[in-house]
Amino acid sequence: MERLWGLLQRAQRLSPGPSQTIYKRVEGTQQGPLEEEEEDREEGTEPPAHFFPMELRGPEPLGSRPARQNPRLWAAAGRRATPYLVLTALLIFTGAFLLGYVVFRGSCQACGDDVMVVSEDMNHELGPDSHQGTLYWSDLQAMFLRHLGEGRLEDTIRQTSLRERVAGSAGMAALVQDLRAVLLSQKLDHVWMDTHYVGLQFPDPAHPNALHWVDAAGKHGEQLPLEDPDVYCPYSATGNATGELVYAHYGRPEDLQDLRARGVEPKGRLLLVRLGVINFAQKVASAQDFGAQGVLIYPDPADFSQGPHKLSLSSHRAVYGHVHLGTGDPYTPGFPSFNQTQFPPVQSSGLPSIPAQPISADTASLLLRKLEGPVAPQEWQGHLAVSPYRLGPGPGLHLGVNNHRASTPISNIFGCIEGRSEPDHYVVIGAQRDAWGPGAARSAVGTAILLELVRTFSSMVSNGFRPRRSLLFISWDGGDFGSVGSMEWLEGYLSVLHLKAVVYVSLDNAVLGDDKFHAKTSPLLISLIENILKQVDSPNRSGQTLFEQVVFNNHSWEAEVIRPLPMDSSAYSFTAFAGVPAVEFSFMEDGPMYPFLHTKDDTYENLHRVLRGRLPAVAQAVAQLAGQLLIRLSHDHLLPLDFGRYGDVVLRHIGSLNEFSGDLKARGLTLQWVYSARGDYIRAAEKLRKEIYSSEESDERLTRMYNVRIMRVEFYFLSQYVSAADSPFRHIFLGRGDHTLGALVDHVRLLRSSGPGALGEEAQVARGLGFQESRFRRQLALLTWTLQGAANALSGDVWNIDNNF
Repeated sequence: MERLWGLLQRAQRLSPGPSQTIYKRVEGTQQGPLEEEEEDREEGTEPPAHFFPMELRGPEPLGSRPARQNPRLWAAAGRRATPYLVLTALLIFTGAFLLGYVVFRGSCQACGDDVMVVSEDMNHELGPDSHQGTLYWSDLQAMFLRHLGEGRLEDTIRQTSLRERVAGSAGMAALVQDLRAVLLSQKLDHVWMDTHYVGLQFPDPAHPNALHWVDAAGKHGEQLPLEDPDVYCPYSATGNATGELVYAHYGRPEDLQDLRARGVEPKGRLLLVRLGVINFAQKVASAQDFGAQGVLIYPDPADFSQGPHKLSLSSHRAVYGHVHLGTGDPYTPGFPSFNQTQFPPVQSSGLPSIPAQPISADTASLLLRKLEGPVAPQEWQGHLAVSPYRLGPGPGLHLGVNNHRASTPISNIFGCIEGRSEPDHYVVIGAQRDAWGPGAARSAVGTAILLELVRTFSSMVSNGFRPRRSLLFISWDGGDFGSVGSMEWLEGYLSVLHLKAVVYVSLDNAVLGDDKFHAKTSPLLISLIENILKQVDSPNRSGQTLFEQVVFNNHSWEAEVIRPLPMDSSAYSFTAFAGVPAVEFSFMEDGPMYPFLHTKDDTYENLHRVLRGRLPAVAQAVAQLAGQLLIRLSHDHLLPLDFGRYGDVVLRHIGSLNEFSGDLKARGLTLQWVYSARGDYIRAAEKLRKEIYSSEESDERLTRMYNVRIMRVEFYFLSQYVSAADSPFRHIFLGRGDHTLGALVDHVRLLRSSGPGALGEEAQVARGLGFQESRFRRQLALLTWTLQGAANALSGDVWNIDNNF
């Protein structure tokens, strides 16, 4: 320190003139910060006139000039004070640094236990140009809403619903080219198409389907009217079915069990079932399991809106619906239908072996009047002009189904905005394009919203936005035949997509009303959906957000909003087959369902009337919801997927098993394996959450590693121990088959069953066999090791796995 002070004194003596520190006010501000200037001037010159009074000076008498001090006294004082000044500066710097660090960490911890919450201040990107600056979540939200408001959603819905777009038709081919041209006109990085050659089933105009009475001698009598002769059930078994008629409510397994318990045997009969509750394919599969000969499906007025101001389906209308218990082309299960390639001569196990046909309410009335036998339960009574409904049996009927299979080209259309930091991770949004009939609600709304989102994000890209991950927009074909276009694409690119697809957002059936809102989703997205609902205004309740609307009468928003993914949604295949978390949004009527879905009356005018003129506002709300979801999923540094949720899902299912623990213990069996695997998953999720909280977000390599682990959680729940060809829906919670948790629960219930009538839907393969210990052990092993594998994968590298399984 002595040497340093000496050097400073020597430098001062050699300096040509004294140096003074000057503080001046920054121009343009009244009380701005002080800037420091260094001015060298010759000795004796006066300071400049703009000198600020905060010039550093020693004490002096008022009105006198400063006396010149002894340099040696100043030097000695400076020599003694310097170490303390340096030490004080270091302490202040260190204290400020530590305080800032603690505050920063505290703000991260304040996010709570949920990794979904991302600080707005840190959730940003840099614009491509320096003048764009930083884009925060609030900036992106405002930019998105501004550009979205410039569109013409209503006109697009109307124009699309007027176009012919049955899969494989000439009208569809023209629409494909028009939509492709629209995408090419936007600021997208890639636009392309793929074509599949799939087996679809159509009615035979030369040999229409028919329904006849049959007399006691088996001869055909009067033909009953099929008032919509071109309405049919794709993938119905073809041929003839003859038998007595029985009324079976909605055709659920429990309905058929109840029917049997009341002394009316469904086996060998034709079943008359109502539309609703479960889909067409599930109704026919249940009927087949109980030995029925065929199925007739009709719309009962009791299941639709009633009242003078409510629109309802005409009694002459039948409702279209496919009966393949699965998705995709059922004639190439497990394989993509590309290029007319020859595939093994197999077909999906979900194809029914009995015929099915839709009929109108008027035709159903004629049938119900002929039924005898016990009166149907009160909850089975409908609103047809028949009182009371009886269970049957009734007179003999003959059903002839003559649909034919045709190899049909279908085309999916793709548009992509490449991501900035993780371009190989895709956030996918899609909408069905085809429709049987006008399809305003079925697919015109979804297609219009998809195109509007493409236009909006394209405009955002032009204004400086670049997503972190790639956005992939897709228009699907073949949706009315069981998500054929989307499933064939998944089958063709599964080896790529399970590594790269982050989330799938479906726009199908988005607007079927405006009273209630449902989200059919994977558990991973529930927390994010809750967050987005708080950002979107309700379309029919001024001053409220969607979240405030759904919790208005029910404090449990999840019970009000969240639903499991249904098999007849394209989102189902993404999750149950490909292991990609997915969501499908729907605005619904409060009460009976939208009456015109899958009919010739699903027109723009009818949809507009059902919503009482609020169609544009509701469609805009869906677009806002989907768009903000896409921004969060494509933009956040850390993927906002709540990987801890599946621990709660397992716990709920285990609750169903606990009541049978005593019965299992009596047989020397235990569920401890499942409990242990769940515990390991919970610990792995908590460990990953803590790692994320203690990491630096600016570490791109580490952030990517975390994102990869998070985005594959859904894939971890696909059973690796069953064949994708034999059991395509391998998801242990959402899938179908003996490997699922639902199948295990159904099987364990057989410990207390009194017979085959108590079997659940997932246990049909064991009908009449009762509880089997060998089957239980196999199911438990399949389930446990899939769940344990998910826990191990979530833990990260093999050297990080720490469990006591």
